[in-house]
Amino acid sequence: MKKFMENVVEWKTAAALLFSGSVILCAVIMLILGETSISIITIASLLVISSVGTFLQFLAFSDRIIKKMRYTFRMIVFAIPFFALLSANAYFLDWFPHEAGSWLIFTIVFLVVFVVMIVGFEIYFRLMGRKYDGLLGQYRKQRESADK
Repeated sequence: MKKFMENVVEWKTAAALLFSGSVILCAVIMLILGETSISIITIASLLVISSVGTFLQFLAFSDRIIKKMRYTFRMIVFAIPFFALLSANAYFLDWFPHEAGSWLIFTIVFLVVFVVMIVGFEIYFRLMGRKYDGLLGQYRKQRESADK
């Protein structure tokens, strides 16, 4: 039960951060578009997207639920349901016109953002890996000199 509660607290924290960022981004975009307020429906949809999106991230990218899965499949486990969630919100809340061209642009933007995020995380993990490899090398050298 303790582990479950720790996971819930971690999820709530991540969802709250995503929700806060989403509301700020939405507010900036709406200000640019000349709007002076955000509807309760928009805020509620951002809360749902943040909550479910954070759960999908937790499901796909942690080893707590799915123990062994290739990273490529983890990305699919996250991307497809998250795209469906965003698409449902876009459709029912009329984020843009319901024409094929608009949906194509929406899909392309989703894919571009997703790829940029993947590349960003890959670069980050490689840099951190090199950093820790360097630290491990220094530790080994210190151990060797201390053992002599």
